Amino acid sequence: MNAAPADQIRLLDVQALDVRLSQLAHKRNSLPEHAEIDSLTKDLTQLRDLLVAVQTEESDCAREQTKAEQDVDQVRQRATRDQQRLDSGAVTSPKDLENLQREIVSLAKRQGDLEDIVLEVMERRESAQERTAELTERVGSVQGRIDDATARRDAAYETLDADEATAEKEREVVSATIPADLLKLYDKLRQQQGGIGAAKLYQRTCQGCRQELAITDFNEVRAAAPDTVVRCENCRRILVRTSDSGL
Repeated sequence: MNAAPADQIRLLDVQALDVRLSQLAHKRNSLPEHAEIDSLTKDLTQLRDLLVAVQTEESDCAREQTKAEQDVDQVRQRATRDQQRLDSGAVTSPKDLENLQREIVSLAKRQGDLEDIVLEVMERRESAQERTAELTERVGSVQGRIDDATARRDAAYETLDADEATAEKEREVVSATIPADLLKLYDKLRQQQGGIGAAKLYQRTCQGCRQELAITDFNEVRAAAPDTVVRCENCRRILVRTSDSGL
């Protein structure tokens, strides 16, 4: 393949822009905010799971407390009715009086036991409410940190978007001045060779693979016509000759 020396040199400009675009893409993918957001999101998920569990516990305690209080109220009402019967003198049979008094004592014990249950449930509910408040605050704090990291990431994206748009526009302009067949070869090699399709020859060394050309290969490059597109014998990239090549 043949191409004007100036066109070959412009390949180095395209290569530099492609390297710049690769660097920008790498920077986009490796922003520290990515890891920060991922870590915080995991923390937030765990906290929300804990919060749901504690809220469920608090809700269960609320129902349990309501049921226990209803049981206490039923026992209290029954004990009140029995006491009223006892006080009214309506029960005259000694056996009935004994049974009624025994029931009043039993109901009093039952009421005390139920009230202890109510207190125990109230303590558990209060603990769950405190834990809910704590976890709610922590969820809000972590969400705030995620929002902050997201805002910083998005701001970085805006800067990178602008830089990428500039580099892409410059590449488009420079590429338009290079023969299509030469650019096609360059793009093919760039895909095959890890993003580097053309490299400068500097003092017998290919700047693509950093290998020094053997003397016979170097002499062949030296003897090639200026418009011949030469390739590195080591990495097969397009080898661009400049005033620094030592030819």
